[in-house]
Amino acid sequence: MTDVAHAPGNPTAARLAALAVPAIAVGVGCAVTLIALSTVAARLQDLLWTVLPESLGVATESRWWTFGVLTAIGMAVGLVVWKIPGHAGPDPATTGLVGSPLPLSVLPSLAVAIVLGLAGGVSLGPENPIIAINTALTVWVVARVWRAVPIEVAVALAAAATIGAMFGTPVAAALLFTEMAASTAGGRVWDKLFAPLVAAAAGALTMDAFGQPIFAVNVPPYAEPALVDLVSGTVIALAAALLCLAAVYAFPIAHDLFHRLPNPLIAITVGGALLGILGAIGGTITLFKGLDEMKRLTDDAAGMSTGQLLLVTVVKTAALLIAASCGFRGGRIFPAVFIGVGAGLVAHSAVASIPLAVAVSAGVLGSVLVVARDGWLALFMATATVGDIRILPVLCIVVLPLWLLVANRREMLIAVPAGEQSRNGTT
Repeated sequence: MTDVAHAPGNPTAARLAALAVPAIAVGVGCAVTLIALSTVAARLQDLLWTVLPESLGVATESRWWTFGVLTAIGMAVGLVVWKIPGHAGPDPATTGLVGSPLPLSVLPSLAVAIVLGLAGGVSLGPENPIIAINTALTVWVVARVWRAVPIEVAVALAAAATIGAMFGTPVAAALLFTEMAASTAGGRVWDKLFAPLVAAAAGALTMDAFGQPIFAVNVPPYAEPALVDLVSGTVIALAAALLCLAAVYAFPIAHDLFHRLPNPLIAITVGGALLGILGAIGGTITLFKGLDEMKRLTDDAAGMSTGQLLLVTVVKTAALLIAASCGFRGGRIFPAVFIGVGAGLVAHSAVASIPLAVAVSAGVLGSVLVVARDGWLALFMATATVGDIRILPVLCIVVLPLWLLVANRREMLIAVPAGEQSRNGTT
């Protein structure tokens, strides 16, 4: 096979087309992995939160059950990270959405850790671990089947395919990789995007065949744009961003405190117990990755006071901070979307004249921009959450002052010197 990625100059149509075959295969494979892990996690979640409490005569909303399950999940994940070979991969606080390929030996422990976390109610999403698993598998397969495809291209295909499958559309992957492609010298952006887009589309179509996730919450359509929405949207986005920035600046402090503990079993068990306390305070709606919970919160918001909505939003922010810093495996984008929805509902509850679509989308824009630090992804998530493209012109203006606030701020990542291992046994 021709080396399609390292050919001199801009690649020809034939070279780009040659990449379509591995891209399609990677897209389908990554979606299948996501579906398999999500299905296992959903079955275990049903067992932990429905079957067991009902068989024991315990209310599913019981505060003691919430505390007990999350503490037990912390202990289980702590054992995985501490004792199982591979230690569930590197410390998630030190890794971004897309990282270097992991050894295959890490994947079993990482898969167990993410399934336990998703099922047990930990306030993290599946994105980072599943991208890491798919990247490792893709690199291994591509190196044996399509040897001419470089490792960095295989990594891009896996990441794009997983993002396309996770969000049910290749648009999110296209926006994310547009920024990545623009940051690398040489070549045309669309040449760099071609193969990742094919992989993302294949992943999204595969997920669609099995029933794709729907991100949109139930809000009235945005039918009457007004200039005042620019003001209210900016204020809400800035408020959500400041809330998440508080968590970002507390992140290294919390991470250091947890990693002063002797081993990951203690650290993650303590983290699970703290999450259980937060879940007892905020209710089960503050648990899990937040996709279904943000829909429930939106539907129930009319019967909740502004204070109750604020409590849920703050508790979720604290839960994200603890889960991400103590050693649980998971991503931070999904809970950030929930926080943004909560911030928007608080604003709408306080000032009912603000259109709900404006309030929610602006809140999501502010929270995701801080946590993901990617403007395109934040705009996509904000628009997708309200499911109304008519809000996009407002968001495109609101994001400008928002970016000035967050551009040079600390990110939700812990910098670790190369080769240094944390005291909790992760790299």
